[in-house]
Amino acid sequence: MHLREIVRSRELLYFLVWRDVKIRNKQTLLGVAWAVLQPLATMLVFTVFFGNLAKISTDDEAVPYAVFSYIALLPWTFFAAALTNAGNSLVTNTDLLTKVYFPRAILPASTVLAGLVDLAIASVLLLPLLAFYGITPDATILVLPLAVGLLVLLALGLGMFLAALNVAYRDVKYALPFAVQLLLFVTPVIYPTTIIPEKFRYLMALNPLGGIIETCRAAVLPGRAIDWGQFGVAAAVTAVVFAAGALYFHSTERRFADIV
Repeated sequence: MHLREIVRSRELLYFLVWRDVKIRNKQTLLGVAWAVLQPLATMLVFTVFFGNLAKISTDDEAVPYAVFSYIALLPWTFFAAALTNAGNSLVTNTDLLTKVYFPRAILPASTVLAGLVDLAIASVLLLPLLAFYGITPDATILVLPLAVGLLVLLALGLGMFLAALNVAYRDVKYALPFAVQLLLFVTPVIYPTTIIPEKFRYLMALNPLGGIIETCRAAVLPGRAIDWGQFGVAAAVTAVVFAAGALYFHSTERRFADIV
């Protein structure tokens, strides 16, 4: 991936991000409200079935399940959408790939960055939700941008890998939604990490999304200590995933226009 070329093409990147945002909201009845409705509706379902019926712990009796799950659903919803859109970004822009040259990594990057708009909109609802339950974040919330930055790198690294793979093997398009569904259950969105037996927690640590989500919870909820060890492992795995995804994308991008 040629960073200099991407920097020189930053206006194109901005245009594609803006295009993706406009396409998502064009000819929709509720427009940007969909960014809030998806995590909100999921939170309500999770609260009824997992919070009230299954009685899943939040690790703190003072933290209601609605807040516990919504904080996790914000990064999860962003990641799931960004991964799906980035993975399909090359095959859905065939005309652009075959007609003009530009840094190909801009396509998955633009879909991931466009998802930040939805994340920001959905995050606004968190403020009245915290106020309703009388929860006031402390200074630890300053760690939140660091966790979001790591989340973007993870989505972009995996997105570039899947986008390149999808050009050669169109099975990726059909397997990706199924894989995202499975990933939900091996990521601490519905439950806290502490619910997992201690002898198996090292396996959970290999899922960087888990460390990122738990850091988001600790950053927003007062009195929770950030597990810097878990976050450090998440950062290390994310760095490896991003580097591997970028290298694979760069090694295959010359063939995109020929086989897409």
